Amino acid sequence: MQTEKVIDYIVNWLKDYATKAGVKGYVIGVSGGVDSGVVSTLCAMTGLKVLTLEMPIRQQKDQVSRALEHIDFLKNKFPNVEGFTVDLNEPFEALYKTFDVKDDEFPAEKLAFANTRSRLRMLTLYYYGQINGLLVCGTGNKVEDFGIGFYTKYGDGGVDVSPIADLYKTEVYALARALDLPESIKNAIPTDGLWDVDRTDEQQIGATYPELEKIQKEWGTKTEADYNGRDLEVYQIFSRMHKAAQHKMNPIPVCDVPEEWRD
Repeated sequence: MQTEKVIDYIVNWLKDYATKAGVKGYVIGVSGGVDSGVVSTLCAMTGLKVLTLEMPIRQQKDQVSRALEHIDFLKNKFPNVEGFTVDLNEPFEALYKTFDVKDDEFPAEKLAFANTRSRLRMLTLYYYGQINGLLVCGTGNKVEDFGIGFYTKYGDGGVDVSPIADLYKTEVYALARALDLPESIKNAIPTDGLWDVDRTDEQQIGATYPELEKIQKEWGTKTEADYNGRDLEVYQIFSRMHKAAQHKMNPIPVCDVPEEWRD
């Protein structure tokens, strides 16, 4: 990949979009991962106002430290960047007490609370975006957004722009190296940070991003019968998750009422 050309293209795209939208710049959540690290840096390179927020909710210490390190990195390098922590632990705990049900009766509760964390962060980003005249910038990559749907609907999927959604995860890591981000960000193991225990993306999905990328690049040109061994296992994972995530990727279904019934 021609990283410098890709970087310049995305930076100019972000700048043009914000200018045409009549906003001052972007607000972005910084998690300590490579996706938010790359996207926040690309936003900063536009020269527009950029607000970076670290939003801990029962967060692992290493995730917090990486996020804060990256925010400091950006603030020291780009005068147009502001950043601070919005501690969401207290509002989340209030929601937890309000929503809590018996786990044995509702086995999906843990996943629902994981998604609630993401949706609380989305609400926070839009609040600070609106009061500052900023657009919410997404951090999803191609595998997450259009492959397996590994994001929360109306959570981290609720954004105004998505500048790296056409890039595979391995390509995002290539940009991180080209941008010379902090080593902790360049080497960060992918995790969504939505669980009380530290669960990596690979542990949750059952496959690595390079494995998933291989299947996504061949999707629609090969069938299950074309794979065997580990590739077959990953194909089945990708296929199952891709089908289950269609409600996230497709427009909201609208019930079209026949015109003749409107008179």
